Parts: sequence; structure tokens; C-alpha cells
Amino acid sequence: MAQAAGSPPSPPPQDNVDAERRLREAEDRLREAIEELQRRQRKAGAAAAARSSPHHNQPQHCPPCCDHAAYEPSCVANAIGNLCQTFLLSYGVRVGIGILLRAFKLARRQSYSSLLDLKQLVSEKDLIVREEACRIGLFFGGFTGSYQALRCLLRKLRKKETPFNAILAGSIAGLSILALDDSNRRRTLALYLLARLAQCAYNSAKSKDKFHFWGSHWRHGDSLLFAIACAQVMYSFVMRPESLPKSYQDFIQKTGPVARPVYKAVRDSCRGFPVDVASLSAYLSGRRNPNYVKLEEFPAIIPCSVIHPDTNSCLTHNANATSATFRKTFPLYFSLTFVPFVVLHLQKFMDAPARTCWLALKGAVRSTTFLSAFVGIFQGVICLHRKVASKDHKLVYWIAGGMAALSVLLEKKARRSELALYVLPRAGDSLWYILVNRHLLPDIKNAEVFLFCICMGGIMYYLEHEPDTMAPFLRGLIRRFLASRISSPGLSSNRNASSPYLQTLDAIKKPKLQDNGQAEASSLQKYNLESIQGL
Repeated sequence: MAQAAGSPPSPPPQDNVDAERRLREAEDRLREAIEELQRRQRKAGAAAAARSSPHHNQPQHCPPCCDHAAYEPSCVANAIGNLCQTFLLSYGVRVGIGILLRAFKLARRQSYSSLLDLKQLVSEKDLIVREEACRIGLFFGGFTGSYQALRCLLRKLRKKETPFNAILAGSIAGLSILALDDSNRRRTLALYLLARLAQCAYNSAKSKDKFHFWGSHWRHGDSLLFAIACAQVMYSFVMRPESLPKSYQDFIQKTGPVARPVYKAVRDSCRGFPVDVASLSAYLSGRRNPNYVKLEEFPAIIPCSVIHPDTNSCLTHNANATSATFRKTFPLYFSLTFVPFVVLHLQKFMDAPARTCWLALKGAVRSTTFLSAFVGIFQGVICLHRKVASKDHKLVYWIAGGMAALSVLLEKKARRSELALYVLPRAGDSLWYILVNRHLLPDIKNAEVFLFCICMGGIMYYLEHEPDTMAPFLRGLIRRFLASRISSPGLSSNRNASSPYLQTLDAIKKPKLQDNGQAEASSLQKYNLESIQGL
């Protein structure tokens, strides 16, 4: 029966009253939990500030609070946690790259059904990454764990926090490089860090108006540095291949279109040595369309018909080399772009997987195009030299490497300096070997370990005390592996992060009761979901 006009409203149903009561109780419990969390964080932050304050009434010898005290009171547990976390992270990156490269290899054979066969995809016979991945994991994990442990130990022993702590801890923790058994890889890493340390020192001096190089304001200074480094690397590959790591030699050899016997003949010809005519003839006779030429024991120059015997056209040869390089290196670049991004930024990948795949694909295509153009230009300069000259010279290959490096202009501006600092250590490694071989530098055993330790001490100093001098890529990578436990902004950030929830609780208005009571339940579910996601 309809309610009479002017009569008092009927009381709300019992279900609506219960829903409102549960909503208020949930809000009260959430408010109390957040306030308790803030009280604890303020107490811990005040204690840390009091210990580090020189005006505090405590004795001056009171040691500063460790950075991890807010979330992990035990220094040993914090160090072990860093070690395990970084080991799993780096191990996963290496294994993920190996699996993705194996999948590309199976797809190239058009064996698409085998992609779903785990025995073929991840079998130990075909996917040999176990030892290498473990060594990489021990290297990164050992460094982060020992660095955190040493920082805590130095705080307790020296009873103060100074830049010397970071330098000493980073230097000693650098001994973790011994987990890598390849001395060539150690030397490459040491020289890479030396270049990065020099970059940080230069940026620091420049920011303080103490020193700067002439031409440092040049727009393409990074491309010039990359060209000089590539010139040295390509010269070493042709004339002094033993000065490059074996893995790097194999990569350049597989990427390029010229065979090993031809490079050896070019090397002997430039040095005035007799050419191995027998092995060169055996190579030429096995080609699909060999261009038979009369081979001399002491040729003035190796002709194009020997360099690319499958075709008479240099232009066709260079175009084929460019396209073949793209096909061979695209899986590698896609793996190196996609896997680290997914592992290091898993949340971003989960939020937008399609966009992540598109960005990885776009970056891989751009980088592969750059490398393919590099190979095409290098081969083009060599062929052009043979069109205009009758005698070979080893300087030609240095110039060809520098000109081929102009392809780096296809890359993003931010990537050019990274590529330059990646190739520069390999060029320095090659130059180091040549100078030691000519007895211009002493051959010191395990010198690369000592150099790496010194560089890591300097890098950790700049990371903690002058982070703006470091390249964003390197700074973000180290902080990601160290799990943000160096600077420990957790006290302030966590405290500020909970404030919006209290403000939301104060500002929220209780919704009016509806007949079926669904509004209260829906509001409570939505609010709890948003709160959980934010926390």
C-alpha cells in the first residue's frame, strides 16, 4: 500500500544499517592501521636523525643508523637479501635472453611446433647457459651483498659515515669479478668502468667550472668518440685479431660477409708476407659462383674478386651484406632489448604488455639497422679503395672503421654516448694488448682485477655523493640491482605515501542508504581495491 502523504518515513531496512556499520568499521580499522604505521615511521626517522645530528645530547661517538634500519634491522639479513635478490635477477636476465635466442633459432628453421616443446626449447644440450648464468649471478649478487655488508661494518668500526666508506666498500666488493673465469671479459669490464669513471670525474669537474675539454659542447662529440673507437676495433680485427677477445672476434666474423682466409690473405699482403695460396684457392673453389683469378704469393692488393667471389658487383655484394646482417642480428638485439626491460620493469610490462613489445620491437629494428649499415659502409669503403688504388695499406681499415661508424647517427641521441662508451673499452683493450706485446707496457698478472676494484670504488662514490655526474642509464641500472637500499629514501617516501589515504578517509562522505543496500557494498569494495593497489 502506498505511503500516505505527510506520514513519517519508514525506518531503513536492517540490511542497510548493517552495511553502513560494516563500512564505518572498515574505515576506522584502516585509519588506525595507517596512523600506527606513520607513528612507527616517524619514531624511526627521528631516532635516525638524532643519531646523525651533531647537536644531539648523545656522545659524538654514537654510530650512525644504517640505511636499511627502517625495513631490515639486521645488517646480515640485509646483505644476504641483497645477494639473493640480485643473483636471481641477473640469473633470470641471462637465462631469459638464452631462451628467447633459442626460440628465434627454432623459428628460423621453421620448426614452429618445437616452440611448444620444452625439451627442445630449454634442454641443457641446446641451451647452455647454466654455468655462465650462475657466474653472472654470483658476480652481481656477490658485489651487492658484500658492498652492503662492508658499508654496515665500516659504519660500526669507524662510527661515522664518510665518502671513504663508499670508496673502500666498493673497492673491496669489486673482488666479486673473480666469479668470472674469463680474463678477457674481466679486462673488458674493467676498461668499461674506467671509461665510466672518467666520464663521472669529467662531469664533476665541468659542473664545478674546474676543467672541460675543448669541443665538449659539440653536438656530435659522442659520435666522434664512437668513430675513433670503432676505427681502432676494426683495424685490430683485420690486422691484429689476437688483440680482441675471442667472442668479439667471432661476433664480428659472423656479422660480416668476408671469410677468415680472405682476412688472413689481406693481413699477409699488407705486412709483405707470402699469402697462403693453397688455402685461399681451396676457399674460392668451394664457392657457388667462384671468380677464378690468378693468385700471387706476394700480391700488392687482394682484389674484390677474392673478397666477394660470389658476385662481380661490389654494389650487389654490399647490399647483400647489409640485408644478411639485419637478418642475423635482429634476434639478438630484440632479446637484449625485450628481456632486460621485462625483468627489470616487470610492473610496467604487466600494465602495458602490448606497448612494451612494440617499444622493444621498434628499438631492435633501429639498432639492427644501425649495425647493418655499419657493415655495408665498411665493406663499401674497402671495395672503393680497390677501385682507385693498386696497393693495399693497413691504415685503410682504420679509416674504413671510422667512416662506417657514421651509421651511429641512425640511433637515438641518448644511445650514441652509450654505444661510444661500450666500444671504447674494447678499443682500449686492443690497444693495451698491442702495447704490452710490443713491450711498451708491463704485463701485470690480474691487473684487470685491481683496475676493476679501483673503478668500482670511484663509481660507488659518485653514485652516492654526486649522482648527477653519472649517465642516467648506468645510475638507474646500479640502483636497480642494489634494490634502492643505498640511499634508503623509504622513511620519507613511505610516510608521505600513506598521507593521501588519511586525507581520503577524512574527505569521503557516507553515501545515502538505498533500498537494496548495494551502494554501500559497491563503495566499500571499490575503496578497498584502490587502497590495496596504492599500498
